[in-house]
Amino acid sequence: MGIYVWGTGCGASQLISQGLEIRRISAFVDSFSQCVDFLGRPILRPEELPVTDCELLIVTTRHSGEVAGQCSRLGLDRERILFLKNHCRLDDMNASCTAAEKLLGRELLERLLPRQRVISTPARLSSSALPESELSGDYVRLSALELICRRLGARVPGAAAELGVYRGDFARCINSLLPERRLYLFDSFSGFAPTDGADAAFQAAHENTSARAVLSRMPNPDMVRLCPGYFPDSLDGLEERFCLVSLDVDFARPTLDGLRWFWPRLNTGGCLLLHDWGNPELPGVAQALEQYEAELGSPIPSLPLPDMKGSLALCK
Repeated sequence: MGIYVWGTGCGASQLISQGLEIRRISAFVDSFSQCVDFLGRPILRPEELPVTDCELLIVTTRHSGEVAGQCSRLGLDRERILFLKNHCRLDDMNASCTAAEKLLGRELLERLLPRQRVISTPARLSSSALPESELSGDYVRLSALELICRRLGARVPGAAAELGVYRGDFARCINSLLPERRLYLFDSFSGFAPTDGADAAFQAAHENTSARAVLSRMPNPDMVRLCPGYFPDSLDGLEERFCLVSLDVDFARPTLDGLRWFWPRLNTGGCLLLHDWGNPELPGVAQALEQYEAELGSPIPSLPLPDMKGSLALCK
């Protein structure tokens, strides 16, 4: 009998960093994984979850509705399921869970559960064009992107780009909303550089992707150019101008590298979205912006967004 964890992404790494010892986890469950193990524990497909052995399933992804449906079909009752992204829906997904406090203890359980209020994903952002993903529930981030892309329209020339792609959730939204723009995707597709400062769990979470898997998710793949490798080496001589840039690399050094290269190449009227600027768990992002503005000698016009990780929209 044991504890199983659904998901091998950032949510899983946060679960470990917040105090759940890896030795207590029997296995991870992931329908997308490109790996066979995570931090030394096996990764199972959902249909391989041993329901009779599972005392508690901790769900670390935002796919709450989808996972709940799969668990129901497998015969796993809701008393044994704890949804860590419980704030992504209007309904309380943990109302029936009785096993969590008994197995984890009240102190650890309170650390794991989010303090944000429960919110829902608007139907227009959960359409077939933008199916449920790790961004589900982040209404402000997706709505801001939609409005920014509408504002860019034909007014601002240039390509779009994302530095820090991971599994391609946000890139897919950009590719859908700007279908006629070239989209450059910069990522190592194998985690962070050794000098970035990621711990073992955070690194393992971001290794769980691939360039091929990301490209397969794009609604307009002909407009996508993959740029694998550590930035800025992955530029490979690229010279381009941009209307929209998403910078999502979590740490100070790659964020500063991204600002130094992309900001001078952003066209007037364009927007650079700096993810995690307001995230207290990743302070290097804000520190990198502060250093870059000091290099410029003046602050960059910007607008903070109250999304789930505190993005900052920098306007040219």
